[in-house]
Amino acid sequence: MSFASKYSLQRTMIVYFLLIGFASLLVGVEFILETHSEKLEKELLSNLKQYSEGKIESKSVFAPIDRLRKKAILMIAMILVVMVIVLTMFIKNITEPLQHIIELSRKISGGDLSQTITIHAHNELSELGNVINEMSGNIQEITLLSKNLCESGIEIAENILAALHSDKANIEPEIERLKAECESLSQVIQYFDFYTIEHHEP
Repeated sequence: MSFASKYSLQRTMIVYFLLIGFASLLVGVEFILETHSEKLEKELLSNLKQYSEGKIESKSVFAPIDRLRKKAILMIAMILVVMVIVLTMFIKNITEPLQHIIELSRKISGGDLSQTITIHAHNELSELGNVINEMSGNIQEITLLSKNLCESGIEIAENILAALHSDKANIEPEIERLKAECESLSQVIQYFDFYTIEHHEP
């Protein structure tokens, strides 16, 4: 499987945050322009003048402020909608696949090597799933190899025991065969790196 970019998941996260930031910035700029516009100031002064002359009621004086408040509520609602959309995309594209990987990884860790992780995406999560699948396949191969070597060892041991009671000349070939099987297992083990506990001198 080919991947569009090594850091596509990182780019996706950046896009999500940019969407929220852009929506917030847009709303903030719009609100600032509205509150500092000459039109609003002139309308308020005109309403105050008309109120002082008795042409309009008191509640009509602050009609522009009420209109601005409703617009601010609408802007906040827009930000919330954008945040909900981004959160939904985040859950669908990141959280759910990650939870899927964790769940199947736990099953693999518990010994169920038949599990296969499938992520329908082209990002780091998909790559992680493929790596875990490859690791699970390697563990299966090692397990089957160890099983075959154990069966061969048991067979050789039985042959040696039988030779001890009958033909001792057959013991040496069986021992050499057992030695070869052990060397094969040793070569497989040497392929891996094991963690070690370092002892620090006081």
